[in-house]
Amino acid sequence: MKLLLISNSTNPGEPYLSHPGQQIKDFLGARPVRALFIPYAMVTGSYDDYESRVETRFAEMGHHVTGIHRCDNAANAVEEAEAIVVGGGNTWALVHRVHADGLMEVIRKKVLRGTPYIGWSAGSNMACPTLRTTNDMPIVQPASFDTLNLIPFQINPHYTDVQPEGHGGETREQRILEFIKVNPDIRVVGLRESSMLLLDSGRLRLIGNPKARIFQEGADPKELSAEDDFSFLLQ
Repeated sequence: MKLLLISNSTNPGEPYLSHPGQQIKDFLGARPVRALFIPYAMVTGSYDDYESRVETRFAEMGHHVTGIHRCDNAANAVEEAEAIVVGGGNTWALVHRVHADGLMEVIRKKVLRGTPYIGWSAGSNMACPTLRTTNDMPIVQPASFDTLNLIPFQINPHYTDVQPEGHGGETREQRILEFIKVNPDIRVVGLRESSMLLLDSGRLRLIGNPKARIFQEGADPKELSAEDDFSFLLQ
C-alpha cells in the first residue's frame, strides 16, 4: 500500500494545501496523475466548489482531480482511479455517504491492490479501523462506525496539547485516554498540525517538524519524531 495521511490541509496564514503540497507532489510521482477526489466530508459548501479548490492546487503540482460526485457509476470510478484523494471536513458526513453508496469495501480493496491513497483530516480518519477518534460532531449517523481499516491503529488529526484559558472541559489527551481505556488493544496516534504519516514499501514514517504523540493502554504516552521508525504501529 501507499498511503499519505495528513493531519490538516492548511496552516494559518498559508495558502490552501501549502504545507503538504510538496509531499503530495512527490507521493504521486513525476508522471501526471488524475486522481479520484471524494468530497463527501464537505457540509457547509458544495462538492463542486470543493473539487475546484483541490483541482487548482493539484494542477499547480502537475496533477489533477475529478470529483466522484460527477461520476455516473461511483464504484467503477473507484476501480478505474489512478489515485484516491479524500478531503477533510466532517468525518461523520464522509463515512455516512461512503457507506450509503456502498463504497467502503470497494475503496479498501482498490487501495490494498496498490492504488495510492491521500487523505487529510477526515480523509485520514477514514483510513483507520473506525472513525471513533475523530474530533467532529456526529451530525449524521452512518450505517457503521467502521471505516477502511487500511492501518491497524487510530489517528486523531489536529491533535493539540492546548487547554484554552478558562475552559474546564477535557483535554484532547484525556479524551484519547478514555478511548484506549475502553479499547485497550488499539493504539492512537495524536497527529499534530503540519505533520503527516507516509506508508510506502512497508515502512511507516512521520513527516513534519511536530512530534506525534502515541497512546497505548498500560503505557505512558510517548513522543516520537520524524527521526523515529513508526513501522511498529503496523504490527
